[in-house]
Amino acid sequence: MKIVESSDTIAAISTAIGEGGIGIVRISGPKSFEIAKEIFKPRQKNIKEFESRKLYLGNIVDFNDEIVDEVLIAFFKSPHTYTREDMVEINCHGGLAAQKRILRLVLDSGARLAEPGEFTKRAFLNGRIDLSQAEAVIDIIRAKTDKALSLANRQLSGGLSNKINAIRHRLLDVLAHIAANIDFPEDDIPEASTDYIAKEVGDVKEAVGDLLKRISAGRVIREGLATLILGNTNVGKSSLLNALLDEERAIVTDIPGTTRDIIEEYIDINGIPIKIIDTAGIRETADEVERIGIQRAIKYLEEAELVLLLIDISRELTQDDINLIKLIKDKTTIVVINKVDLPAKIDEEDVKRMIPAERIVKISALKQEGIQDLKNAIYEVITAKIGGIGDEGLIGAGERQRQAIEAAYNFLDRALLAIKSFVPIEMVELDIRDAWQKLGEITGDTVTEDIISTIFEKFCIGK
Repeated sequence: MKIVESSDTIAAISTAIGEGGIGIVRISGPKSFEIAKEIFKPRQKNIKEFESRKLYLGNIVDFNDEIVDEVLIAFFKSPHTYTREDMVEINCHGGLAAQKRILRLVLDSGARLAEPGEFTKRAFLNGRIDLSQAEAVIDIIRAKTDKALSLANRQLSGGLSNKINAIRHRLLDVLAHIAANIDFPEDDIPEASTDYIAKEVGDVKEAVGDLLKRISAGRVIREGLATLILGNTNVGKSSLLNALLDEERAIVTDIPGTTRDIIEEYIDINGIPIKIIDTAGIRETADEVERIGIQRAIKYLEEAELVLLLIDISRELTQDDINLIKLIKDKTTIVVINKVDLPAKIDEEDVKRMIPAERIVKISALKQEGIQDLKNAIYEVITAKIGGIGDEGLIGAGERQRQAIEAAYNFLDRALLAIKSFVPIEMVELDIRDAWQKLGEITGDTVTEDIISTIFEKFCIGK
């Protein structure tokens, strides 16, 4: 791809805002070197020309030659840079004042503030990475576990792009085969074989379907599994949250209805990010604030992918408990029998008969007994959801990519149905071409400017 010459130079703070050991101000564009040389005074006075990819020690000075900060600066010559443009990175001290003042000097010297994700957008526009790889960058930044990071790195290395390109190439062969017969019927080109087209489209549809399965499984690693702690008041939900996190995150008291808002935290179970959601105890109440908390809990229940239904074994089941059991009948559920350190007033066999569940685990949240057994049960349920696909087979695609692949699958399905219904081959060609174009949206080959802008708006400024 030809490098897009940008007429302007952009700059931004690329490290997280706040205090730290090092902060980085990044510059990219045709005036990068000129701007940096204007505000940087090296310690070595005999430097005539800065070499690419080397660090130089010196000071950033303002327009009155006042020292702003002692820095290490690196110059990167195009096209061997992140954006394929000239780039400069100023490594300053990580205080907010120093970073902001250096950025202001850079902007006052002729750069403009970068838009969210604009450095990565330029890398895409200049052909260093495709759109799927660009989206992997933000997945790396947001990865919450080692497995999620590995998944994102595979996509950045072209894992998904290579599969998409291979499928599109195969579809292109089919389109060329059809076009040759439509455009040059008088030449010695074999007549388009319906059987050949049906087989090729069928094989591609199967490959696309396999991609969707691997994306669905990979989504669990990429985004985490929304896991809701559900139960009556004072069954130990907040104690369970604290035990899973191994910290005092939620307030625990003997007063019913203490938890009134939603608490969300992530835990890592064997490399899988689990979003644990603690909710208000669900019961009949006249308290308006508690009632709002209960309504929120029910809303989260609708969206949860896994429910930890907490039962207090030290007290008999109430009507509120029975109502909860009805609410979770269609949900993937692990029944967690809590307070096993106290005398039991519920028969475990009755619980098994009453509540449809993937697993039943006994714990004492207060004494942190059985917590590892619960984590193991959660992991087993998740791996069952993944469907036996190993880590290497997972694909970390986002929702935009999944929707495009699903649309391509539907176009291919429609093409096969059209072939079986003896629809003219010209009409079949339209569905195959639509599938080819949809898959091109993954890598950016057939994507619109609106989609590109929407994708990079999700990035942080400076990346």
